[in-house]
Amino acid sequence: MMFTQPSASLRRVSILAIDKVFASTLMQAKDFFHLASLRYSKQLGLGLQPMFDIRLVSPDSQPVDSFSNVQLPVDGGLDDADVIILPAYWDDFDNLLQRYPQVLPWLREQHARGAVLCAEASGVFWLAESGLLDGKEATTYWRFFNSFAERFPKIRLNQDKHLTDADNIYCAGGATSACDLYIYLIERFCGANVARAVSRDILYEVQRNYTPGRMGFGGQKLHQDLIILQIQHWLEEHFADKFRFEDVARNHGMSIRNFMRRFQGATGDKPLHYLQRLRIETAKGLLSSTRKSIKTISYEVGYDDASFFARLFRQHTELSPNQYRQQFMQEA
Repeated sequence: MMFTQPSASLRRVSILAIDKVFASTLMQAKDFFHLASLRYSKQLGLGLQPMFDIRLVSPDSQPVDSFSNVQLPVDGGLDDADVIILPAYWDDFDNLLQRYPQVLPWLREQHARGAVLCAEASGVFWLAESGLLDGKEATTYWRFFNSFAERFPKIRLNQDKHLTDADNIYCAGGATSACDLYIYLIERFCGANVARAVSRDILYEVQRNYTPGRMGFGGQKLHQDLIILQIQHWLEEHFADKFRFEDVARNHGMSIRNFMRRFQGATGDKPLHYLQRLRIETAKGLLSSTRKSIKTISYEVGYDDASFFARLFRQHTELSPNQYRQQFMQEA
């Protein structure tokens, strides 16, 4: 999904601080959004004054003791926020539920009023326990797959994804994927230029074993057409293959006309545009995180003609592939 214009809706980011939190995951989120806040202010010509209120919050407004026994001060309690971050922790989850009964109703209330909820690794258990992920796709750290699936059978745990999104709820499997999530949200709220600057400032040497991207498609899966949902999942796995939508439709028992109508009715997107976005989002991740040539990336996302790929990329992003890459690589 493209966000060409910054959103004015971001005012406060609240990061949950609890006992046994991994301080590194908590401060990582704070640093990303603080840097975005400064960058956004500079872009607007306001100097380096923070644009957003980024707060560490605890359920009782009291300092917490991190996993490594560092006492962390907080900025307050569980107030309204536009973005809520649930960092990873190391403790028995049932103990945390008993110690912090305020968290679940807070998450439900904030989601109902439109807040974006994000969780990393074990932090996803808070979202799952709240019921907000029931019937939706989620992921978590690989070590928790079995216990998560057993505890939350109503949630569609995807063990192959490092990032999931559904209905303004985002899950990251670990620290590296959380970085990609924060960059995505910064682009959503502050625009592509700020997101690229933050990524360039922080992530230059990060090496991933997966391709970032494909965020923003989860909301297009919140429909009741199970056949179309199956096709969306198939497209995510085969987006770079050569195929005809006529064959996809026939393989799922539909005429091409019925398929086109149902796909757009369920997702709000025409099948070809949806496929192009999948390919372009994947290409954006490869451009920003690898040194592969434009021709190679074009081929890897499904286009034999690099010139056609470049034109399509510009249509979707208003930048050429080289310009997009250069904005990540240039000096701040």
